[in-house]
Amino acid sequence: MKNKAEVQGRKQGKTSPLVAVAMQQLMLPLLLAADATKKGLLAFVQQMGMLALSELLAKEAEMIAGPKGRHARGRTHHHWGAARTTLPFGGRHAVVERPRVRSKGKGGTEVELPSIATFREADPLSARVAEQIVLGVSTRGYERSLDSVSGEIKTRGTSKSNASRALIENTTDKLVEFMHRKLDELDLVAMFIDGIEIAKHTIVVALGVTVDGTKVPLGVWGGSTENSVVATALVQNLIDRGLRVDDAMLFIIDGGKAIRKALQDVFGNRGLVQRCQVHKARNVRDHLPEERRAYVARQMRDAYKSTSFSTARRRLHQLASWLESNGEDSAAASLREGLDETLTVLRFKLPSILCRSFSTTNAIENMNGTLRRVMQNVKRWKNESMIRRWVALGVAHAQKGFRRLKGHHHMTALVAAVRGTTKPLEQQKQVA
Repeated sequence: MKNKAEVQGRKQGKTSPLVAVAMQQLMLPLLLAADATKKGLLAFVQQMGMLALSELLAKEAEMIAGPKGRHARGRTHHHWGAARTTLPFGGRHAVVERPRVRSKGKGGTEVELPSIATFREADPLSARVAEQIVLGVSTRGYERSLDSVSGEIKTRGTSKSNASRALIENTTDKLVEFMHRKLDELDLVAMFIDGIEIAKHTIVVALGVTVDGTKVPLGVWGGSTENSVVATALVQNLIDRGLRVDDAMLFIIDGGKAIRKALQDVFGNRGLVQRCQVHKARNVRDHLPEERRAYVARQMRDAYKSTSFSTARRRLHQLASWLESNGEDSAAASLREGLDETLTVLRFKLPSILCRSFSTTNAIENMNGTLRRVMQNVKRWKNESMIRRWVALGVAHAQKGFRRLKGHHHMTALVAAVRGTTKPLEQQKQVA
């Protein structure tokens, strides 16, 4: 009966339990052998690499100080023993023996071998730690995330404390670079500004768009809440670093009054504001009962797809009147509040793909999503300085995946529309 069941199972394309166990017993030694071969090959390559490095350092010392143990006329340097030094090695510090060379004379000084300086710059430990942390590795698990190293090679620098110090060094450098980079060479036509809440702190981030559609992170500022003081401090910091403010600029914001006030205070009529249509639809939806949300969302979406400012404006006001007639006064008030600023890009008569790119804060929301993923590894926030360092790390990681804005081929149309619009907003409405 048993053999009959096995035969039937084979006919049906099934594997019997006995055959499966036999296959596992056969494959296990092969897998173990493959793993051992991989580790052995890796150890061999590492050992050969360290041997080649030792020979390279000895050759460089000989080129500087001449052959060791031989007389050389006109020698300017001499061999001076050996010493241990640490070099970056696959996310660690490897301890290697290096020859020492010193210039001749009473005030002679030691000369660093060229390869030592090159290897130290080639694999910076702090950058490797930061990359592993961004990928989700904790400082405690950093050592386990690295490839194994031959036991004959002495290494260090992979403990939790060393990884933490390297991470702090890297994030501090990125924050300094991020906050002090000069902006006077950037020709910006638009800027996305949004706030992200981290550990009860609001961090305001600015993302610029150049005239060719390139996205450039500009700055970050923090505070306990998203108020106009924080937003103004961020904008003022950008100006101090060389941000051009002579021409008009388009600002895409989520609709927060604090950021809006800061832009008005700093840029005045030169700051053209586009409020995010997604945020506006979400705010209106929150005032509605469940049964009316889908209908209102569809009507708003259709209005925002209109080809002209006047059509979209008329349809939104009709929707607001319908809401009032059905007793949804708070939803109608939310829709009317800042309504014209949700349609700013429609005034410019741009190609539809460019309108979509600048009618929402999606461009900076994508970057904020990367920030959240990076910072979810932190279990305990110490202070605002730590938050800002991690934000700088997340921004640097997000920037690696940046592409030019969708519709960048039509950026000349946006530049002409924005920089040709310097009239007060009230006059723009009358023209429209």
